[in-house]
Amino acid sequence: MKNIQFQNFGEQKNWVTGNYQNSNSGNTISVISPYFDKEIATVPDSNYSDLDNAVISAKKVFPEWASRGIRDRADVMFNLKSIMEKNLEELAHLIALDNGKTIDDAKGSILRGKEVVEFATSLPSLLSGDSSAVGAGVTCTMTHEPLGVVAGITPFNFPAMVPLWMIPLAITVGNCFILKPSEQTPLSALKIAEYLKESGLPDGVFSVVNGSRDAVESICDHPDIKAVAFVGSSNVAKIVYSRSSANGKRALCLGGAKNHMIVVPDADQDSTAKGLLASSMGSAGQRCMAASVAVGVADIDPIIKQLVEEAKAFELGIDMGTIISRSALDRITSYIDDAEKMGAQVLVDGRDATPPAGYENGYWLGVTVLDGVDPDWPCAKEEIFGPVLSIIRTETLDDAMRVENDNQYGNAAAVFTTSGDVARTISETASAGMIGINIGVPVPREPYSFGGWNESKFGHGDITGRSGVSFWTDLKKVTARWPESDEAWKKYF
Repeated sequence: MKNIQFQNFGEQKNWVTGNYQNSNSGNTISVISPYFDKEIATVPDSNYSDLDNAVISAKKVFPEWASRGIRDRADVMFNLKSIMEKNLEELAHLIALDNGKTIDDAKGSILRGKEVVEFATSLPSLLSGDSSAVGAGVTCTMTHEPLGVVAGITPFNFPAMVPLWMIPLAITVGNCFILKPSEQTPLSALKIAEYLKESGLPDGVFSVVNGSRDAVESICDHPDIKAVAFVGSSNVAKIVYSRSSANGKRALCLGGAKNHMIVVPDADQDSTAKGLLASSMGSAGQRCMAASVAVGVADIDPIIKQLVEEAKAFELGIDMGTIISRSALDRITSYIDDAEKMGAQVLVDGRDATPPAGYENGYWLGVTVLDGVDPDWPCAKEEIFGPVLSIIRTETLDDAMRVENDNQYGNAAAVFTTSGDVARTISETASAGMIGINIGVPVPREPYSFGGWNESKFGHGDITGRSGVSFWTDLKKVTARWPESDEAWKKYF
């Protein structure tokens, strides 16, 4: 594995008004590296006063930032792109250290976030405004206007990518943005703050307020925050959406998932086996796009056999990183234990995996594949958020679709097949916001938007792409009719 050095960053602060700033709360949160089971930093457990300081700073600079031309604002994104590319190794190491990803996985997540930065540079063209004649002497013009001070609450599993799904669009359209990163993985968010300052972003336009529950509730309650985006578990997404909406805010909250991959016998064996494994085990299964259930239709044993052989070759520290915490590791392991007791066949057992040398204290769990899973078992219905693939066997495609559509979530679904009819059936009938055809992780690329359905999303629209732009703006429509010029002016025409 690529060497990940232990480093202690000591006491970290909030980022407000373009500088690091002490918290008023006096309380701190310990940041533990899942590679070493040791503290690598502390961050403030911020309170309402800390958030209010960030809001005051943002409100002060908002009029000047919003009045800038969008091309000037997009220039910041051009600079940020260059700085991120130059410092890819630095940012990837921070992500690996506090999140537990491999370096390569961390780099991949940064590059996916950079795509939104690149999309933001196109906004001067995309938002050039619409204007047309709508009647005799009457024109109508429509523009996207910033909301003011907005905020994002982001999860541990993609500590740079998910903030970068929000920040570039929100600030390029003219808003000021406050980020509350996960208290488990705050280091990359603070580094992004430094990159934005280096990119030429005015002080106060972007802030980082660290913390846990109090910071989240403060964002939901603060009267001067106009919109809130959230990514995390469905339980918390519901709470943030309800509380923010009750306080008159625009809110878009993305929750959990239980994605299914439907596999039919005509699927290409090699690419399907690799696709199933990559989808379920990428980021150690700690992502909402992980397809943690394979629904087999009829005889798919050759595909499963190859999957098992490739899964056994997975190496911890190279192909997959750690679990985020000891408690998460225990919770994931309990799902495997319970499924085995219920009668599942453990084809690959990650509980026996050997940690990489030098990282024995880390939170490791290897690839786990469970066969013969009943659709009503917890491992088949609940979001495990770990490297566990459950295989459900069905006789018909209709049976498989019932399994897919009976689950409460609706983030993503995939099908592996060489049949156009099968692919069309799944894409038309699966109750999910993102569909993959022979793609296990169907994340749309810019300018198309990321977002699910049902219990996977609360609010309207999606978080990236054109839909993301709409979330962070209000439409202004101006309809104009000009009277004829008076006689004094006619001689000039």
